[in-house]
Amino acid sequence: MVPDMRDPYNILGVDKSSDAKQIKSAFRKLAKKYHPDTNQENSKAKEKFSEINSAYEILGDKEKKAQFDRGEIDAEGKPKFTGFEGFGGGGQPRGQQGFGGHQGFGGAEDILSQIFGGGGGGSPFGDQFQQGNMGRRTAPPQKGRDIKAFARITLEDLARGKAQVRLGPDRTVAVSIPPGTEEGQVIRLKGQGEKVAAGIAGDALVTISIRPHESFKRQGDDLRIDLPIGLEDAVLGAKVRVPTLTGAVSLTIPAWSNSDGAYRIPKKGLPKKSGGHGDILVYPRIALPKKKDDGLIALMKSWKSEKVKS
Repeated sequence: MVPDMRDPYNILGVDKSSDAKQIKSAFRKLAKKYHPDTNQENSKAKEKFSEINSAYEILGDKEKKAQFDRGEIDAEGKPKFTGFEGFGGGGQPRGQQGFGGHQGFGGAEDILSQIFGGGGGGSPFGDQFQQGNMGRRTAPPQKGRDIKAFARITLEDLARGKAQVRLGPDRTVAVSIPPGTEEGQVIRLKGQGEKVAAGIAGDALVTISIRPHESFKRQGDDLRIDLPIGLEDAVLGAKVRVPTLTGAVSLTIPAWSNSDGAYRIPKKGLPKKSGGHGDILVYPRIALPKKKDDGLIALMKSWKSEKVKS
């Protein structure tokens, strides 16, 4: 003989005088605590979650709660045999509607959809909430293993918010890169892990590595670039072309510029978590001509001579 389940009042931690709001609140709190998606390493959490859900199917339905309190049904929602009076042709107590008829209390699936999300009127957890005969719950579907992967992305990928990630020898997927992604950050790809027959696919956990850039150094959401400029441009001033992650732009270098300051190009950096973009910080670096310039040498000698005289 299979023993009765625990008392649903004890499972939800409420007493018989609790109203619908208190029962619903207790269920929400426990369901959120023991849901399998947040307790993947705890096998007992699945059993506890199933127990909580079944308890609410009794106490969350006004009519079933009354039937349970009168002793007409047990903790599994089954009618207690007391003879044939009170039964219709189907052998079920009058007024019992099965596990879909929450009257004024709010069904477990609706509540869990509100907590964890999900639409379409169904449970956000798929077969986990499917109902069998006499209100028994089916076991949660088996979930495939999570897999680990590594993605080496570029600053251009960060700017676009997209990258191609290889999850296997013959499998590459497009991945959205959230703004503000840092080195070593792990991105979870739902349903991209190990697949199992008649079950739920696991997830892919992708660890992000950011390639060094040939021109830029990252400073949070800003990008720094050391830009070589000619001596004549530093002395006389000039308009120069500065690379960005989305194409070159023009920047005015004022006359008599030194290498101890930076010029800012707004909103050409990386996407920010809060919205918008960082900036590019341009540090001029005075560079002599690659080839020996006799004219420049003569000019410098003359300038030096004049400076000594003064």
